[in-house]
Order: sequence, then C-alpha cells, then structure tokens
Amino acid sequence: MVLDLVLIGLAIALNPLPVTGFVLVLSARNGIWKGLAFLLTWLATFVGIIAVVLLMTGGKPPAANSSPSTAALAVKLAVGVGLLWYAERTRRRIGTRHRSSGFMSRVERISPWSAAGLALLLQPWGMVAAGAATVVEADLAHFASYAALMGYCLLASSSLLAMELYATFAPRSAAVRLGRLGTWLEGHQEQALVSLVLFLGLWLVGKSIYGLTA
Repeated sequence: MVLDLVLIGLAIALNPLPVTGFVLVLSARNGIWKGLAFLLTWLATFVGIIAVVLLMTGGKPPAANSSPSTAALAVKLAVGVGLLWYAERTRRRIGTRHRSSGFMSRVERISPWSAAGLALLLQPWGMVAAGAATVVEADLAHFASYAALMGYCLLASSSLLAMELYATFAPRSAAVRLGRLGTWLEGHQEQALVSLVLFLGLWLVGKSIYGLTA
C-alpha cells in the first residue's frame, strides 16, 4: 500500500495541470489568500475521500481475494487503462498550438471562493480514484497506516504547499520564479503530462493484473 500511495501522491503533486492553475492563482491580486483557499480545498478533498473509504471499510483491509479487494483492484486497473488512453490521446496533440482558454485568462480576477472551486476542477480525479482504491488496504489498528495516509495527503499537496509558502515568505522572488515556471509549463505541459500519466498508468495496470491473477 505504501509504495502505491507514494507513487500516486508524487504523480498528483507533479501533475502540470493543477500546478499551472495554482501558479496563475498565486499571480492574481491577493494571490496568497486565494492560493490558501485553493490549497485548503485541495487538502480537504483528500481528507474527505479517505474518511469515506475508511468508514466503508471500518478501518480494516478486506480479506485477500474477497469481493471488496477484487473490486479495489478492478478500480485501479480501470484507472490505469484510462490513464494510458489519456496519455496516448495527449501524445497525439503534442506540437499543436493551443490558445489559452478564456477561463484560465480570467483567473487573475477570481475570488477566493472561485479559487476553491478551481481546486476541485483541477483535481486529477483518475489519480485520486486510484488513491482511494489503495486506501482500502489501510489497517487503522497499526500506526503505520495513519502515517502512510497522512504522508499521502501531504505528498499529493507538496508542490502546492511549497509554492504557497514560497509566495508567502519571499513574494518578490516567488513572483519571478513561479512566473518562469508557468512559462515553462506552457511550452512543456503536454510532454510532462504524457510521461507522468504513462508511468502511473503502466504501474497501476501491471500491479492490478498481478493482484487479480495471483
């Protein structure tokens, strides 16, 4: 469970779509407060989903080869296949120039409430679903499971948290460097996304098939 959560958490943290959105939020007027609204909503989503899963399992992992454990593996397999499809679809679009959407160009004028909504919109829900299916294996009788779940939430939010802290304590430097990051992502977002999604998709498919056939 721990390795899966680490890989999924890293993939979420490095996903260029929410990172790009968060950079734009921070660049807006009063961006630190809007970024905080984004970040808190982002974290609350993970905590809420984990809480729901643990309520369903009672904090105990299902028995091997039982219907719940098979269903969790099937979910991860479906997510993995979906990620591979998305990676291929995105790869075919590499090199095609896209104009910035009107929605993203209006981020500068969004309110904190809109920033919170943007956090929900930019959640990589497929990866979040894979994380939820992995949380099914958590055993709350052991402290290690608590640590793993907490670490997963923090890891998945680490890139956003780092940018928020940077913008708070070094606003001038952050404005320059995050601006450069946003510019780089504009030109390399699809390549980064394909690599990230392809790796996680292959991992989920391989691990799920092994679990279903073992």
